Amino acid sequence: MFYYVLKYVLLGPLLRLLFRPRIEGLEHIPADGPAIVAGNHLSFSDHFLMPAILKRRITFLAKAEYFTGPGVRGRLTAFFFRSAGQIPVDRSGKEAGQAAIREGLGVLAEDELLGIYPEGTRSHDGRLYKGKVGVAVMAIKGRAPVVPCAMVGTFEIQPPGQKVPRIKQVTIRFGEPMDFSRYEGLEDQKAAIRAVTDEIMYAILELSGQEYVDRYAADVKAEAAKAEATRPKKFPRLRR
Repeated sequence: MFYYVLKYVLLGPLLRLLFRPRIEGLEHIPADGPAIVAGNHLSFSDHFLMPAILKRRITFLAKAEYFTGPGVRGRLTAFFFRSAGQIPVDRSGKEAGQAAIREGLGVLAEDELLGIYPEGTRSHDGRLYKGKVGVAVMAIKGRAPVVPCAMVGTFEIQPPGQKVPRIKQVTIRFGEPMDFSRYEGLEDQKAAIRAVTDEIMYAILELSGQEYVDRYAADVKAEAAKAEATRPKKFPRLRR
């Protein structure tokens, strides 16, 4: 219930007023039945801008850290994300990927829309990174079409580290639904799910126009953080 209050009364109208999203291809979202909306992930704002313009309710798989913050602020944040249609997924450990797939298939089994960012994390530099194969497994097992989506301009309004977004128009593009029924029964075949994932990422790339990097974003982020940690610190010179 509170999801629709946020969407139509509190948050949705405000977001549409401030960011005046230009929407392209909205007709590609199925009117009913299970479907996956797979998009690029450039900004924290993505979580709210896309749901604000969709006619159907959409449920996203979100990192568990959004739901486990300490104190009153943490509880309020968790309540907000749950109310906004987010499902917490623990991304650590060997079972993380399987847990996400189980949660996603549960959403699809209810004939609902599932939102997912195949990159697995926000892009730290505005480029599009290699997709993780969970989206392919869910599409095949859940017998759901995949609608590619591109958020354009959200990196500029709220890049990583910026808490308050800039007020600027953004574009949200949806591509034609992708049918992967020909892969039914092959969700355990690495080559098959890699092929499906790459096809989805190429469709997102076509919509977004981003530069593509054939590596996982999390690995590139980790390398950058390690390099920064080992870089010699510069100290200001003392005046004599």
